[in-house]
Amino acid sequence: MTLRMFVALIVLAAILFSGCGYLSGVLPPPKSPAEGITGIRLPSGFRIEIWANGVDNARSMTLGPGGTVFVGTRDAGKVYAIPSDSREVITIATGLHSPNGVAVKDGALYVAEIGRVIRFGDIERSLRNPPPFTVINDSFPQDEAHGWKFISFGPDGKLYVPVGMPCNICVREDVRFGSIMRMNPDGSGLEIFARGIRNTVGFDWHPVNRDLWFTENGRDWLGDDRPPDELNRADKPGMNFGFPFCYGKNTPDPEFMDVDCSPFVPAALELGPHVAALGMRFYTGRMLPERYRGGIFIAEHGSWNRTVPIGYRLVFVALRDTVPVSQELFAEGWLEGSVAWGRPVDVLVMPDGSLLVSDDKAGVIYRITYSG
Repeated sequence: MTLRMFVALIVLAAILFSGCGYLSGVLPPPKSPAEGITGIRLPSGFRIEIWANGVDNARSMTLGPGGTVFVGTRDAGKVYAIPSDSREVITIATGLHSPNGVAVKDGALYVAEIGRVIRFGDIERSLRNPPPFTVINDSFPQDEAHGWKFISFGPDGKLYVPVGMPCNICVREDVRFGSIMRMNPDGSGLEIFARGIRNTVGFDWHPVNRDLWFTENGRDWLGDDRPPDELNRADKPGMNFGFPFCYGKNTPDPEFMDVDCSPFVPAALELGPHVAALGMRFYTGRMLPERYRGGIFIAEHGSWNRTVPIGYRLVFVALRDTVPVSQELFAEGWLEGSVAWGRPVDVLVMPDGSLLVSDDKAGVIYRITYSG
């Protein structure tokens, strides 16, 4: 090997490793949350702080009736409980299989793993010594790809549980894949509510008409600028949102160009391409200005394979008569150039009207307030 070839290989290796990690002398080390939060940009009058630290891999959140914030994880296998008064991070479960989804009903905590949903009874009375869990339903597919779940109880009292497609783009005979399912709190009556959904990791119900709205992650490997992630609305059971055949406002996927998209439900709003839109909540609080009430906050986790990274931010979608009328940037600064020090996952509206935001990369939960 000549010296010129050797130098070329060293340069190539430096480029490759700098794109995948932090090569000393090429990219700076990631910032700590305390350092990074000073660079978060919000509209005038808003403030962001670290509400809870040391929440490794913090993902989906839910609020118990006693004021405890429960937090699921995807990779850490843990579930946390954080009392609002002390903000102490208490680990209440370990060794679970991607326990991303958490929901509370009648004092019990429901946790969604990849293949099952479990239940901890009367959880807020025993945070430091949780009771053994009960398996509510273990009939979900075991596929790892897009198998982690966001769960929530709907206005009908049923627990809504999504099942993502186990692929980038494919067709599966098992009709559970690419759906949002629902069941009774005891695990019975499992049924498909909506289908044609690649993967949703966030949904909420309109505070007035109670329609279900959800984010959806688009497929990969169609280039930097397509397809868009989606914000969708399901106002009745049985709707089909088109995956894998069509995306966005009913655009045919290149692999299915001969498919008629007209029978499918188009996206209510096209979000950015590859932004990884995850948690979303309708704002129902009173702290923020009136213009935010009834709108949707969305956490964009950030692209993983786009040439120029995008996402790593919070966006706000304003609605008029249940129709999205604008999409605007609300908070950014987790991405600095091509390096992200944090990744927003979920948002939660607190009783005082403030917003909590989970971050699985920085391992913290932020609180956003407004003082005018």
